[in-house]
Amino acid sequence: MTEANIPEQAPPRVGQPRSALSRLLARKMAMVGLALILLTVAGAIFAPWLTAYDPNLQMFDGLTIEGAPLPPGGAFLLGTDLLGRDLLTRILYGARTSLIIGVVANGLALLIGTLVGITAGYFRGWIGNLLMRFTDLMMAFPALLLAICLAAIFQPSLWIVALVIAMVNWVQTARVLYTETTSLATREFIAAERTLGAGTLRILFLHILPHLVPTIIVWGTLGISTTVLLEATLSFLGIGVQPPTPSWGNIIFENQTYFQAAPWLVFLPGAAILMLALAFNLVGDALRDVLDPTQRGRD
Repeated sequence: MTEANIPEQAPPRVGQPRSALSRLLARKMAMVGLALILLTVAGAIFAPWLTAYDPNLQMFDGLTIEGAPLPPGGAFLLGTDLLGRDLLTRILYGARTSLIIGVVANGLALLIGTLVGITAGYFRGWIGNLLMRFTDLMMAFPALLLAICLAAIFQPSLWIVALVIAMVNWVQTARVLYTETTSLATREFIAAERTLGAGTLRILFLHILPHLVPTIIVWGTLGISTTVLLEATLSFLGIGVQPPTPSWGNIIFENQTYFQAAPWLVFLPGAAILMLALAFNLVGDALRDVLDPTQRGRD
């Protein structure tokens, strides 16, 4: 058999898991990001054991005689807010809000984006054009402005905020997966599967989707940072998670009037938002390099 007659083989899917894990562990910044994520997750899970206060408890000794928040130190490690509530407790419980919305909203956005992207990329034609034009239409609207409009229509709550964020964050995933699926769908190994009588669902889920897993993992990780920032923005604007449920965004919103007199009330939750977003970006960037075959020869 000549070289020209050798059928094209399916491209490699994902590298050896142990090799990919070792490459990831060798990246110091990725380990820093992973440590910050694990620290945040641990703080959110063990919040009731890490603090002795209720996040919504207004304590009589939580304010000065003049009615101002207490500075960090003493019985209140990070001080108190304008209502005399322990700031450390509210930040720990606020981490739960950010993580829940980050995972739920980003997971839903990934699901929608994946379904739209692979469907449009595989079928192409009028189905692909219709789905991609709708995606372009959604991308034409600024994500924050669209999220504000949707949040204003629905009654704000934790789950509604997660749904709103998912509705504006799926478009980037859909566009990227559409491009990769279009390339895969024209490969000879897919044509061979069709010739052998493989059905559409079998081709999509057994021969195309596995090759997209690295991209989905990377976009899923990077998307959580975007979700955390968007949730904090909506909560700060008053159309996200509503008080008294603690959220890093509404903690800043509630205490912004004390920005000069008690800057820790704004700086500490803001630092938590920055830390978590940076951590997921560091891990996402490392995963992109580890899972991208074009990067393997550069390490």
